Amino acid sequence: MKQTGWILAASALALTAACSGQGKDKTDTADAGGFDLPYEKFTLKNGLDVVLHVDKSDPIVAFSTVVEVGSNREKPGRTGFAHFFEHMSFNDSENVPRGWNRKAIPEWGGQRNGGTWSDGTIYYEVVPKDAFDKIMWIDSDRLGYMINTVTRDALEREKQVVKNEKRQRVDNAPYGYTQEVIRTALYPEGHPYNWTVIGQLPDLQAATLDDVREFYDQYYGAANATLVIAGDIDIAETRDKVERWFGEIRRGPDVEPLVPMPAGLSETKSLWFEDSFATLPELRVTFPSVESYNADEPALTVLAQLLAGSKNSPVYRTIVDEGKLAPDVSAYNDSMELAGEFVFRVRANAGTDLDDVEAALQAAFARFEADGVDPKDLERIKAEQETILYSQLSTVLGKAIQMSQDDVFSGDPAFRIKAAEMMRAVTAEDVMRAYETYVKGKPAILTSFVPRGSADLALEGAQPASVWIEEVRSDVAAEEVSAGEIAEYANTPSKYDRSEPPFGELPMFTTPDIWEASLDNNIRLLGIETSETPLVNFDITFDSGAWLDAPGKKGTANLLAALMNEGTATRTPAEMEQAIGLIGSGITVSAGADEITISATALSRNFEETVALVQEILASPRFETEDFERVKLASLTAIRGRDADPNAIASLALNRLLYGTGHPHGTTNAGSAESVESIGMEDVKASYDTMLGAGVRIHVAGDVSADRAEAAFAGIAGLVHPTGEPLPDYPIPEQVNAGKVFFIDVPDSKQSVIFAGKLALNSVNPDAARLNFANEKLGGGISGDLAQVLRIEKGYTYGAVSFVSDGRAPQAFRAITSVRANATQASLDIIRNMIADYGPGFTEADAEMTKGKVLKSNTLAYESLGAKLGILDNISKFGFAHDYVEKEQAELVGMTLDDFKSVTAKYLVEPEMTYVIVGDKATQFDAVNEFAGGNLVELDIYGEPVS
Repeated sequence: MKQTGWILAASALALTAACSGQGKDKTDTADAGGFDLPYEKFTLKNGLDVVLHVDKSDPIVAFSTVVEVGSNREKPGRTGFAHFFEHMSFNDSENVPRGWNRKAIPEWGGQRNGGTWSDGTIYYEVVPKDAFDKIMWIDSDRLGYMINTVTRDALEREKQVVKNEKRQRVDNAPYGYTQEVIRTALYPEGHPYNWTVIGQLPDLQAATLDDVREFYDQYYGAANATLVIAGDIDIAETRDKVERWFGEIRRGPDVEPLVPMPAGLSETKSLWFEDSFATLPELRVTFPSVESYNADEPALTVLAQLLAGSKNSPVYRTIVDEGKLAPDVSAYNDSMELAGEFVFRVRANAGTDLDDVEAALQAAFARFEADGVDPKDLERIKAEQETILYSQLSTVLGKAIQMSQDDVFSGDPAFRIKAAEMMRAVTAEDVMRAYETYVKGKPAILTSFVPRGSADLALEGAQPASVWIEEVRSDVAAEEVSAGEIAEYANTPSKYDRSEPPFGELPMFTTPDIWEASLDNNIRLLGIETSETPLVNFDITFDSGAWLDAPGKKGTANLLAALMNEGTATRTPAEMEQAIGLIGSGITVSAGADEITISATALSRNFEETVALVQEILASPRFETEDFERVKLASLTAIRGRDADPNAIASLALNRLLYGTGHPHGTTNAGSAESVESIGMEDVKASYDTMLGAGVRIHVAGDVSADRAEAAFAGIAGLVHPTGEPLPDYPIPEQVNAGKVFFIDVPDSKQSVIFAGKLALNSVNPDAARLNFANEKLGGGISGDLAQVLRIEKGYTYGAVSFVSDGRAPQAFRAITSVRANATQASLDIIRNMIADYGPGFTEADAEMTKGKVLKSNTLAYESLGAKLGILDNISKFGFAHDYVEKEQAELVGMTLDDFKSVTAKYLVEPEMTYVIVGDKATQFDAVNEFAGGNLVELDIYGEPVS
């Protein structure tokens, strides 16, 4: 979550900062080459810092509140409490109805969430501007008036939710325990970073109401927080409203600032762990570094990129190119408030001895010491970061989040832009000094995480790591919890009416101006011009992909896309990467089910140069045997990694059961180990020729005119030769698995992954928009019925959703969740009943809520350049009209209750659902078999029946 500290800036940035105010009340502007970040900052009498930023590009407003308390303020025996309190804060407050933080904001068309990291906690929302007053009301009540509403029942329920989050993100995830092992070894006992943010389940289970009250009283005062409001606001009006809603919140005690506390590591420690979910060995090497805002932080950030952040870096060349030990490498510096970590991570190829990886890493260090800093690489790193800077601040929510964190930890809401100038000043000498000071010959924590039964792959001499692991048992009750009764309390006195304020004027989404041109060879070019930031996003999409892979060669298009990322006939992979980076651009080629897409981001001033590089990639891919073998090995390694992911296992199995192995959607686009092994260079070249003959669509959004775009893409048009042949149709098999239940064993799983689904319709079906609208109440995020019952009411899961994807072929309706193991059967019963009862139980009130939610959410759904490209892609791919979003809105407004009921009755037929459960067979098979009426079918992780 944390994004404080330094970023890199491009050499082209000219940065200024001018202050025109004094003391607590001031107006500042930070400018980056014409992109500024003006703000007004003031402090309320209760000590709350407030920052206002005006951005009227869209009728939306973002709020971000940062409280300066993270896991670094916790007491031993109560680890994970800061994160747990964040969860508790979203439940009830004195003047807001129970559950509205999570349910009402999405129904108002907004997005909301929170996050906790080592040093702080953040709460944020972005909403249509008509909900501005409502967020003032709900945010102020959460910060100042929630503690009296906390009950024992609510406490116990939220414990289950957070425990499910840990199971999902840590216990049931490959390499999930890595951070716990590193922190325990790196920081001495008693150090605030000695434990992870999410903490330990026994500590969480021990939390009491007194703990909650103590934590609130100590840290949740107005003087320990910063509020940022960004978007379509009036400064004077907003100041008045902030004073009204937030001005009465108690100040709270002064929180003693923490001072930097270096890890103080005196000797290298090597630890290994046998990971039940990992299929690949992974080595991490963690050196102690510096705290946030330390003068050495920018040099360390650059150092990480120079060492392992490109194909020209010594770590990549030594481990990937020459050693062929791993498909990729990474390094990063993570500076926190008290200390920092400089980390190398290598997830090696299957069966690789990590001693070989560690030896190669040392050889890479020696190479760096001998060669020093390449000036071109230093220039490239700085250039790339200008684009990253603009991207970070391209949405009002991005600005609000960044400004709130920077204000809390640096005292400057616009520090992100000022940091760019400091990064631009980093020299080769600074980088080498950082290497000598923090990496060369310094003690580190080495962690070897290896697959079960592969202890021999760990570093020689490593000691076994100790972590607390929850035991999965079948004889544990489902730990039934509920929100319980509402607390009894006297409302905190106020001179203001703190009841719910009304909505303002409803803003409606209007389609941005879309221009269109036709290039040679019948290529369709669509664009949206916007100058909010000096960025351009574009893509070139070929109607190809895995859909056209030869039988038995699934994964060919995926390998072609990977190879097209590896340079050209005249440039090595490192040379092409450097050419792209030196102009601050990004270019990626990817393959999907029925598309191969070249995606790019560029600074507006370098748009034509970026298109020229794309043209070179398209015209002359680097079909070299060495590069082909490397990307093929990387693909096989990724497939092995996929085998360890319970969600990927469930998704693959459901697709296979619905589509069969003869349909492209029935197998993954990346293919299987068997199919990829069979692919040769000639297959990839044939796929390339097929791609050039497929239909082509080009989309561009950002700070570029139609004339510039049309001229730039003219050369692309001359490279392709579309045949006009449509993609082939693949028959949908008879749905013989409808109504059946399937189980896949992943031993020791702390959660069960549940997928329920059936084939529904494609995106051009007249019912497509209606079905999506009808699903909103059932599975549309945290406010949907599935999440409200399984998470909010029962505490079984961290999240639950349902959806229908976009696509040319019929797509499946899917309901997805991960529940704690001993709630598997109960959760399946709930999902089955909710789907069965959903249509018949749909009411007029549900219809009106759905209409309001969708209409309002559209005002912020298309703010980013990526979302604008999505509009253009839908237009060209599915033949939609330019104003299709507005037409769908009109269709929604006209839907009757019978329309909602009929579309759900047609497509959400529960007896036709196929269920896939991935979990621990030893404890859950019998319970799921009971749900299946004794007819449970077991599959292996590849979707094959188990005898």
